Amino acid sequence: MFAAGETRAQMYTDNPMVGGAAMYKTKNIVDNAVNSKDHTTLVAAVQAAGLVDTLKGTGPFTVFAPVNSAFDKLPAGTVATLLKPENKATLVKVLTYHVIAGNYDSKAIAKAIKKGKGKAEFTTVAGGKLWAKMDGKKLILWDEKGGQSMVTIADVRQSNGVIHVVDTVLLPN
Repeated sequence: MFAAGETRAQMYTDNPMVGGAAMYKTKNIVDNAVNSKDHTTLVAAVQAAGLVDTLKGTGPFTVFAPVNSAFDKLPAGTVATLLKPENKATLVKVLTYHVIAGNYDSKAIAKAIKKGKGKAEFTTVAGGKLWAKMDGKKLILWDEKGGQSMVTIADVRQSNGVIHVVDTVLLPN
């Protein structure tokens, strides 16, 4: 259960639990995500979009990873429609809108927010813009359509970047 020489406290700090599974910082984004029961929809979408090899790549990537319930908030039938082969380009755009090139942990995002006087702007891999701000101690993201998503688990380190778990799917224009 623990890596060699690892204590229970280290496991939870170094390898936080997401979706009932430890997220090992020695594994890449995809190899960790497939073990999270909270990210089965995201994993299926990444597979349908053909992004597995990309997200297993060197990176670094910062991924805002929506949980299953985030996808459930979308209008009925949206996920099924996006997963159809003829909608692959749209699916790729939506998924890559959740990815920023680079390794932005919560400290780096907070620094960008401070520098931006309360708001930070990021360019996604899809080419769109995402904004971040703090609401008390909560990190809030908002998308080009005005939708908001809250980071529920921050700084899940991976061998090729960092994941921040979010409660709402972000949508590009």
